[in-house]
Amino acid sequence: MNLPIVITNRLLKIIGNITKTLSYPFHFIFKNKRFSIPKQSEALIKSDKKTKIPKIVWQTNYTNKVTLPVYANYLINRLLAPTYEYRYMGHDERDEFIKNEAPSDVAQTYSQLTDGAAQADVWRLFVLDYIGGVYMDIDAHLVWPLSKIIKEDDEEIFLLNKEHYTNYFMASAKDNKVIKKALKLIVENIKQKKVDAGVYSLTGPNVLNLAIGDKKVNHRFYRYTCVQGSFTNEYFQYIDKPRGKWTHAKKEELLKESK
Repeated sequence: MNLPIVITNRLLKIIGNITKTLSYPFHFIFKNKRFSIPKQSEALIKSDKKTKIPKIVWQTNYTNKVTLPVYANYLINRLLAPTYEYRYMGHDERDEFIKNEAPSDVAQTYSQLTDGAAQADVWRLFVLDYIGGVYMDIDAHLVWPLSKIIKEDDEEIFLLNKEHYTNYFMASAKDNKVIKKALKLIVENIKQKKVDAGVYSLTGPNVLNLAIGDKKVNHRFYRYTCVQGSFTNEYFQYIDKPRGKWTHAKKEELLKESK
């Protein structure tokens, strides 16, 4: 039943690997060449199909000036989600959005975070809770058209990998109970300075899994929905910010020191 999706997944992985391989000499020759991801763009194709999950794809990164592989990854998502609006928020836009729109406890604890990935963890949950839509990490790409993945009556879709739920793809209508609970858990983690297990447990996937717990949620397997790393890798994603990935963040520096 999922054979066409598996084939598409494999083809995209091959195309992605070719793109990565060719991008090394490309960026060696054109060291300063970057491609701009738009901060907002309308749907490429208008659709009358109504869905409970808003037709918005959300992404964030430390910059929208990206390398060829990251831009190719973005283009694949646009092609596979042509009926969806696209919205991007960088670091400053995220900060302003949280400051102006989030509840005081979320805004206050968010302001204590020093790591960009941890900030993005909070932002993605809040924007889905506040507005709704589909969130994807900047290095993640769909493997099947989003209009085929999200059904009209779906109110949420969480992504399951081989071991647990992950937060690099989430789709939800606003006011989702699991997402609200995850936000509350993050607020408490930050207040209690639970940094010993790093970003993964402070704000990341571990929080989402705790929020879901034993609940039955609408979910899909990642191989049939959205995968990471086919087109890009840490080098190309953080070419202008070496060691910028969350895995390099020191746990003792994840939160600002109390004054």
